[in-house]
Amino acid sequence: MLLDGEQWRAHFDGYQREAFRFEAQPTYTMPKESESLARFLRGDPKPAEHNAAWHRRVRGFVSSGRVIGRVRVVRRPLTDYQQYQFAWGIPGNIAAGEDIRVLDLTELDLGIPDQDWWLFDDSSAVHLNFRPDGTQINRELVTGDMGRHQEWKSLALAHSVPYPEYLKELG
Repeated sequence: MLLDGEQWRAHFDGYQREAFRFEAQPTYTMPKESESLARFLRGDPKPAEHNAAWHRRVRGFVSSGRVIGRVRVVRRPLTDYQQYQFAWGIPGNIAAGEDIRVLDLTELDLGIPDQDWWLFDDSSAVHLNFRPDGTQINRELVTGDMGRHQEWKSLALAHSVPYPEYLKELG
C-alpha cells in the first residue's frame, strides 16, 4: 500500500514508542530543500529557522515520551548533499531530540540493502523509494513480519557511531 499526504502523516505521527530511519541515499533531490542546498553550496550562512518545522515535530515526539532516531549511511568521499546535512541539518535535528548515528560503509558491507525505510514500533515499516538522482518516487507501507527490518536495524546500530564521534573521525 502506498502512503501519500495525510495517510503518510497519520501513519508517521501515530507511532507509540519508537520511529527509526535507515537513511541510505547519497543524495536527496527534494524541491523544499533546493534553495537551502544552493545557499549552503555558495557558502552562505545557515538561516536561523532552517528545518524549524521538523524540529518542532521532533520536540513534540520527544516531549510525549516517544523516541525518534536514524542511522545515516555514508561512503567517502561525502557527497555535497551529505556535507549539507552534516553542516546544516543534523546538528539542529539532534538539538531537537533526534538520535542520529552515522554508518560509514566505505570499506564495509553489512548486507543491508541501499533502501531507505522507517520502522515504527517494530511493527510496521515504510520503504521510501527513490530514483537514482535522489528524487522520491513513493512511500510503501510494509506490514507483517518485521524480523528482517529489526535485524537490519540492529546491524546498523551496532556498526554505527554517534554523529559527534563521526565528526571527530572525519577530522
